[in-house]
Amino acid sequence: MCLSIYLCLLLTSAIASKRCSDLEVSSFGVMDGDQWDTTVEEVDNHLPSSSSSQGAYELNGVGEDEWQMVARKGNQFVINDQPFYVNGFNTYWLMVFAADQSTRGKITEVFQQASSVGLTVCRTWAFNDGQWRALQKSPGVYDEDVFKLALDFVVSEAKKYKIRLILSLTNNWDAYGGKAQYVKWGKATGLNLTSDDDFFSHPTLRSYYKAHVKAVLNRVNTLTNITYKDDPTIFAWELMNEPRCTSDPSGDKLQSWITDMAVYVKSMDAKHLVEIGLEGFYGPSAPDRAQFNPNSYATQVGTDFIRNHQVLGVDFASVHIYADSWISQTISDSHIQFIKSWMEAHIEDAERYLGMPVVFAEFGVSSKDPGYNSSFRDTMINTVYKTLLNSTKRGGSGAGSLLWQIFPDGTDYMDDGYAIVLSKSPSTSNIISLHSARVAIFNSMCSWKCKWGCKKKNPLEAFFYHDDL
Repeated sequence: MCLSIYLCLLLTSAIASKRCSDLEVSSFGVMDGDQWDTTVEEVDNHLPSSSSSQGAYELNGVGEDEWQMVARKGNQFVINDQPFYVNGFNTYWLMVFAADQSTRGKITEVFQQASSVGLTVCRTWAFNDGQWRALQKSPGVYDEDVFKLALDFVVSEAKKYKIRLILSLTNNWDAYGGKAQYVKWGKATGLNLTSDDDFFSHPTLRSYYKAHVKAVLNRVNTLTNITYKDDPTIFAWELMNEPRCTSDPSGDKLQSWITDMAVYVKSMDAKHLVEIGLEGFYGPSAPDRAQFNPNSYATQVGTDFIRNHQVLGVDFASVHIYADSWISQTISDSHIQFIKSWMEAHIEDAERYLGMPVVFAEFGVSSKDPGYNSSFRDTMINTVYKTLLNSTKRGGSGAGSLLWQIFPDGTDYMDDGYAIVLSKSPSTSNIISLHSARVAIFNSMCSWKCKWGCKKKNPLEAFFYHDDL
């Protein structure tokens, strides 16, 4: 499973000897054909006879003292001016599991297993509002034990495995509280609220949300003594998971909320990146792009991909991919065609209109779908990865993806149909591992003159685009 990781380790080691001191710098690209030929030949001579379990973070050649913030440079992520392309995953329930001693070990397991296949970013919830094991028991009132045992632990454990976190600050949906809980709290104080969408517009509910942002960003981790807003383990803040405002299809209400909150988060934390958490649906401001929406309803949910991401304070775009929810539950080839066109449209928009990276922050397929099989899931994942590599090789805005979702062993009862247990899915694990290796190579390169468009084909391209390990 880890052959490609070992290959990448050798490649990055060889590349390091040819770094910028020996080569002119332009924009992110690669060595010329002869240099790559030499590098690949060196690797061929050292291919292992047994597997290796090197983690992807080690492949990047970054030591503990260099664990620094991810930044944005144009339409790419960078760390120390080196490109940082993302191969990551979602596991939303980490904080709730960490709050209970009997399930706490699952956080360590999922980070260890994800790291073993080279995944470097995890997206998870930094909220649990008024629910079971709630972090925020009422507006601005927190359970210190949950903060200490749960969220502090998740952040510190992620750092141990060199996995960066995208922390989402609330939910559009009812799970774990979300905007519905904020509205309940408001009603309990006598506010005249008629819709959960009042979360976006009512000044008191906005103040509740801002108080939560302030509490999380200013939290000093009891395990690391690092304030969250100063911790490079945190990749980015997400304003909300999948915000929708169906009561206002014009998009104005949600746009106003995004504008307010993005600036507010940045005013408290100028170091970290900020993203919205959108699914990527096109709205009224871009009627010519509505053709790429999965259905007509998507235009009416109050989101507007291009307009929303032009807000001051938003650093990168987010898109989700659920062909089986949006088009038809029954598996078909049309799902693959949609995924490719959906991704390419958003990468193009991120380049043409936004000038920022785009992360496909959720993508998956449910094993409960009619016609599902693991081969289709592998094809779907490969389609996402290949589309991203096509962007990466030309320096485009496709900055990475996050699988929905990785589960450790023994958590099958939490499976919503989308769970991937790596130990039970060898073919999927191999695909993830290979893509991690490819991404790690890009992340290990500085900026060489030659682009991927060089006419001379080299052996490395076979590694980047061949499906087999």
